[in-house]
Amino acid sequence: MVKDAPIGVFDSGVGGLTVLEEIQQLLPHESLLYVADCGYIPYGEKTPAFICERLHRVAAFFRERGAKALVIACNTATVAAVADLRKSYPDWPLVGMEPAVKPATAATRSGVVGVLATTGTLQSAKFAALLDRFATDVRVITQPCPGLVELIETGDLGSLALRQLLQRYVEPLLSAGCDTIILGCTHYPFLKPLLAQMLPPSITLIDTGAAVARQLKRLLGERDLLASGSPDPAAFWTSGDVYHFRNILPILWKHPGVVRSFGA
Repeated sequence: MVKDAPIGVFDSGVGGLTVLEEIQQLLPHESLLYVADCGYIPYGEKTPAFICERLHRVAAFFRERGAKALVIACNTATVAAVADLRKSYPDWPLVGMEPAVKPATAATRSGVVGVLATTGTLQSAKFAALLDRFATDVRVITQPCPGLVELIETGDLGSLALRQLLQRYVEPLLSAGCDTIILGCTHYPFLKPLLAQMLPPSITLIDTGAAVARQLKRLLGERDLLASGSPDPAAFWTSGDVYHFRNILPILWKHPGVVRSFGA
């Protein structure tokens, strides 16, 4: 690997763009490659075996392009595949996602934490292990959110339908006394402005995008792989409708970028 090699970032759709933004802010000299597996979204309803197969295809794609690291910017995909990928690529820096249970339990004052996430994440053994490890002294209220990812994938960040769906998912958490809510899917940080309108100001929202960027910087620094020059514009691939992705990208990503088809 060389310092000026790109970093590969993967998500099932556009949600990983929230993580990509954190990476660009913290590591402005890095060139970024992004694959969105939109042709198979939502991952929350797919089997772990299927997701693992997709991740191996994407990993091979990034390796062919010389990527010096891989960020799995998707909670569901991390749960399904990160351990297997680490076995296949033991010397390749890999960073995954996980719901921010530890910082949420530290932040709560009421002792009640809410989690908005996909069904796949909430049903995973990894999420259960996080609760067992970090949430023994707090009450955790989980809320699966079918439909949110699909609306965000259309570029919808504020329609009446989205507001009504989000309100339905948030109300049980508020009724239970949650003062801290984990955004357990990389798509959900796009909803922060809307949530700020819907939630009392005392509610703390927590996601892990910034922590992932810091972990990536640490791993690259340990290997002397941090870039210092001028990066190439971000390059994007999607397994879904390229025209649609090109249309919504300026809504969600405020920087230059070229979109191509990912046909694997």
